[in-house]
Amino acid sequence: MKTAPPGVTIAPFNGIWPRIHDSAFIAPGCRIIGNVEIGPDASIWYNCVLRGDANRIVVGARSNIQDGSVIHCDSPKPKRPEGIPTIIGEDVLIGHMAMVHGTVLEDRAFVGIGAITMDGCHMESDSMLAAGAMLTSGKRIPSRQLWSGRPAAFMRDLGDLHLADMQMGVQGYVLNARMHKAALAEAGDGSDQD
Repeated sequence: MKTAPPGVTIAPFNGIWPRIHDSAFIAPGCRIIGNVEIGPDASIWYNCVLRGDANRIVVGARSNIQDGSVIHCDSPKPKRPEGIPTIIGEDVLIGHMAMVHGTVLEDRAFVGIGAITMDGCHMESDSMLAAGAMLTSGKRIPSRQLWSGRPAAFMRDLGDLHLADMQMGVQGYVLNARMHKAALAEAGDGSDQD
């Protein structure tokens, strides 16, 4: 998608355009710049910024980035000439007003409301960073663990019921995105992105 709906900025950087699957939902107010790839049924909610200028950003299928979040990446440096991309796997939940910078979020990871991940962080599958937490540079959250605090530290293991609840949240966001897309089209906002 190179044509942005009203209220959305989709723009190239250094000749690289964002690549957005037709089934993805991009809400009004979003800014998607440069080397960004957004997969099927992913949803980028109102007033998010995904800026793929210093490196690349990938958002996997069915992942959602909720309202007001900022996703960026890290530029090349002498000790890291390749820089640090931000790679978001499939079925990932990123809460409102989160900041994700130069981080890998494996499939089914969960970043809570207002949480921050810094350069070189890695959240394994089925891991969770609590609301308001800050994961400092280079930290890794193992699978099925919840970390909390500023700086974030291990809090407890996550059980099967908690993981099932997280996946219900992912499914809910896929359905909600479809309803928002339809509502915006009906309102004549021009945000029908099919």
